[in-house]
Amino acid sequence: MTEVLLAVGTRKGLFIGRRRGQGPWEFDESPYFNAQAVCSVAIDTRSGTPRLLAGGDSAHWGPSVFHSDDLGRTWTEPPRPAVRFPKDTGASLERVWQLHPAAAEPDVVYAGTEPAALYRSVDRGESFELVRPLWEHPTRSRWVPGGGGEGLHTVLTDARDKAALTVAVSAAGVFRTTDGGASWTPSNAGVSAVFLPDPDPEFGQCVHKVARDAADPDRLYLQNHWGVYRSDDAGAHWTDIGADLPSTFGFAAAAHPRRGGTAYVFPINADSDRVPAGRRCRVFRTADGGDSWEPLTRGLPTGDHYGTVLRDALCTDDADPAGVYFGNRNGEVFASADDGDSWRQVAAHLPDVLCVRAAVVG
Repeated sequence: MTEVLLAVGTRKGLFIGRRRGQGPWEFDESPYFNAQAVCSVAIDTRSGTPRLLAGGDSAHWGPSVFHSDDLGRTWTEPPRPAVRFPKDTGASLERVWQLHPAAAEPDVVYAGTEPAALYRSVDRGESFELVRPLWEHPTRSRWVPGGGGEGLHTVLTDARDKAALTVAVSAAGVFRTTDGGASWTPSNAGVSAVFLPDPDPEFGQCVHKVARDAADPDRLYLQNHWGVYRSDDAGAHWTDIGADLPSTFGFAAAAHPRRGGTAYVFPINADSDRVPAGRRCRVFRTADGGDSWEPLTRGLPTGDHYGTVLRDALCTDDADPAGVYFGNRNGEVFASADDGDSWRQVAAHLPDVLCVRAAVVG
């Protein structure tokens, strides 16, 4: 019987739900990392034993990366901090925004942090090393923090080529490497920065999230601070695909795990009015690479709604049909077991939802 695990990181702990077959969602009794902000979660299913990774942030002890090899029932923290800035950088870790198991290297995990930096682990997330060339990029002194801080919040690896990585920073934009991180190139052509005097800079865009297409790895979807874009050349150039949406402001973007051309976003009214577009709880899906979008509403609240979905709080799993999930700042979590066609609420009254991840684990 298929088991799906759903990990929900919140402002005050990590909540884990489990679903077996077509049965109901069952959540563990208490949150893990109670009172800690869990800003990042990964479910690594690349080996025989799934590993969960969580980036927690204790107000007393600071940020750390934990791992679990029993589907979240017990957790281990390394004796030394897994992610830390070398002394010569003069920086200190604020939080871990992203944890990403590499697509082409079984034991490699990447972490994105605030201040904006990329770290690489070769032991499945137990220890990490700073990727120096990005930290020392010649444009770094001109990076400006976004409203939520200077975070490296997106890491995309390529199953075809372990040396190819794409990252996104708020608010510095997209950067790419094709040599394993030895050099990095800004990759924002076509993405607008409406808040800058020059709206088309080489870097400085406030990119909120990037997702990779399932069928065409060179196709990427980007949710910007105003603007939804697609790239068909691995990020070298971007095209606006937001004309059919009620708003092009938003935070989250996710791709279907198997269907090419299929992606999901959650539009927000505006940067000055951060509630769902039209005050309606709606996920929008494209099945044609962004040429058109349809609202997915069956089973979602129908009245005025104010639950903002943050950048890592929308995801898909690898089931068939695909599960689609999102959580919001109202502490609600919704799940679809049919590619987004219909929804049900699976959790309520949680703290602010910061991130959501799901995967088939058995």
